[in-house]
Amino acid sequence: MQTQLSFANLAQIETELLAVLATDTQTAKGPDVRPLPVVLTSDETVKAAAAAVLSSGEYKAGPNETVLLHAPAGLAAKRLLIVGLGKKGKSTVHAVRNAAGTAVRYTKPRAIRDLACALPEASSDLGLTLPAPACARAVAEGAFVGDFDPDTYRSERKDVSVHSFTVAAPAGSDQETVQAAFNEGVIIGESQNFARSLVNEPGNKLTPTILGQRAAQMSSETGLQCEVFSTDKLHELKMGAFWSVSQGSEEPPALIVMKYEPASVIDGPILGLVGKGITFDTGGISIKPADNMEKMKYDMAGGAAMIGAMRAIALLKPKVRVIGIVCAAENMPDGKAQKPGDVQTAMSGKTIEIINTDAEGRLVLADGITYAKSLGATHLIDAATLTGACVVALGMINAGAFSNDDATIERFEAALATSGEKFWRMPLGDEYYDQIRSDIGDIKNTGGRWGGAITAAEFLHAFAEDTPWIHLDIAGLAWIEDTKPFIAKGPSGVAVRSILEWVRSYE
Repeated sequence: MQTQLSFANLAQIETELLAVLATDTQTAKGPDVRPLPVVLTSDETVKAAAAAVLSSGEYKAGPNETVLLHAPAGLAAKRLLIVGLGKKGKSTVHAVRNAAGTAVRYTKPRAIRDLACALPEASSDLGLTLPAPACARAVAEGAFVGDFDPDTYRSERKDVSVHSFTVAAPAGSDQETVQAAFNEGVIIGESQNFARSLVNEPGNKLTPTILGQRAAQMSSETGLQCEVFSTDKLHELKMGAFWSVSQGSEEPPALIVMKYEPASVIDGPILGLVGKGITFDTGGISIKPADNMEKMKYDMAGGAAMIGAMRAIALLKPKVRVIGIVCAAENMPDGKAQKPGDVQTAMSGKTIEIINTDAEGRLVLADGITYAKSLGATHLIDAATLTGACVVALGMINAGAFSNDDATIERFEAALATSGEKFWRMPLGDEYYDQIRSDIGDIKNTGGRWGGAITAAEFLHAFAEDTPWIHLDIAGLAWIEDTKPFIAKGPSGVAVRSILEWVRSYE
């Protein structure tokens, strides 16, 4: 998708479709109270073209609600699309991001390949804070996210992508600042889609080896250092936990290591990003039910998030050192596969009693975390589609966040104000760790039914130890079950934006 930023008068922009945003300014309540939708632009021609439908009562400017006007009077655009942000109090930059995605997705089945989206202009009397730079970034992100479709392998796949997308900024805004923010949004949107493209690949097309190749190619294109190791390196490093997951598969594992160094060497933290990269998860000997097992191709979404975040980091160049590690493997029930009751020795030296071979993600992450520390990481963040228990606890609305350090998680929570993603901090504690103490070894890889997301986090905490650390359990948000107005059903790319902003907080 070709993108550009324009500061031209809205009425003069020649395009197949011009999208403008609207909010419902009605504050009164009651069964007979009608919405008061207002388009967020100072352009009088646009306001005049939209006036009739806004006053009709047919359009309420609800979140992502659309109405299309053909041949709008006085506009060079052939069509005018009004996209709602919702009630004024909820008309945020995040709503703007979704509205941009909605505009793009609206055009796709209608064979409209060229559109422009106007940044919202919020006058002071409306009481809205929608800065042009933040909105320019959000609109670019939303447009790329909206343009992605998962139908990669359809034999008669039609090109319904948007070819040209123009962001129309208010003429009076600071052009340099808005341009910089827009450029960032393009990079971040492309990086999130890169992660989604990896998650979307089926297990026979994206083995651990191929995932390593894709990460290496991306690293070469963006200037990252990258090395991809396999079985011999795991044995050399004594990564018994990681190796135990891969030993049942014909496909060799891949230990993917990406490094970002700022242009000038600086003192400061080294951030370690560790992702679970299970390219297909059968559950191993503790095999999963057949229903929905095909979705287990997305069990590497945590690893994909780290690869996508590293791409954005390489291009945005924050002044902080970052190491990205993805532990990629298949979890298969071969005759060589590990069994419940086995005891494995992790890279750290801790012994792990295997209770359930389907609790494999924490095993690969345990060695990934230890390895990141051995490479000098002073702060850690991991991401994984780790537990169904987290989905039970939080549904498909929030992902789980766990941490052993308040200052570190506070940076992450502050980053959410920019990323717009939803994470909810969950507890840790010795009582939960007691549930995973082993009678035969140091630690068990499951702690029973109750508090399953927390005991899984405590398992990882045992390897992070005192290093400031965050664990993201993204099992509920990594795959979108139903198409939304602003994003297609399928891989979401969740956590890429939040991880990036957490990294940038250390600049």
